[in-house]
Amino acid sequence: MTPTAPLPEGEAKVRAVRSMFDAIAPRYDLLNTLLTFGMDRGWRKQAVAALELGKGASVLDVACGPGELCAVLAGAGLRPVGIDLSKGMLDHARTDAPLVHGDGLHLPFAAGSLDGAVSGFALRNVADLPTLWAELGRVVRPGGRIALLEVAEPEIKLLKAGHAVYFGKVVPRVGALLSDGAAYAYLPRSVAYLPAPEEMLEQLRGAGFDDVRRRLLSFGISQLITATRAR
Repeated sequence: MTPTAPLPEGEAKVRAVRSMFDAIAPRYDLLNTLLTFGMDRGWRKQAVAALELGKGASVLDVACGPGELCAVLAGAGLRPVGIDLSKGMLDHARTDAPLVHGDGLHLPFAAGSLDGAVSGFALRNVADLPTLWAELGRVVRPGGRIALLEVAEPEIKLLKAGHAVYFGKVVPRVGALLSDGAAYAYLPRSVAYLPAPEEMLEQLRGAGFDDVRRRLLSFGISQLITATRAR
């Protein structure tokens, strides 16, 4: 996937995303921490806390990568299970949680079998978000909770300008230096895949979720979307 190529769609996107994350898996954790100045750790803790589930609850981590969110879930006394499209990511996992090599659009779990679900900065890499919402609505039990992290754009004009420079210029250069240049050039561009915030929340409501909320984190550079499966 070259930096100037049109963003792929459908099955071409699935293949491109799988290949890209296989390539960056060895230094994925390191780059996350460096590029967010360690804030990613706090964001994951906030997502897990926002689930508001009791100890022992079963929680799916969609696009779990090397298992960072799974580790936070386990640390909170929850029972995580992860799924990821990238075999390379799973090969570099640092979690004791069970991990499945598979597609979030075709979850291998029974209806209503999970108490909750999380995802960390993967929504823009999904080939079809409405299908993901439908799958989450299927596997999460009534009354269960979801907490989804994703990048965002600050609302304050000065912060928005600075963030655009950092995300669009600095991130690709650091990524090229320490990992895969093409992949880290794609990641800022991939924000274009995300629907407008209210559209995304409305899609979740249509998939059977109530109490759908969106909260900006760290002055708006990240967002946390939470919802409850309708009873």
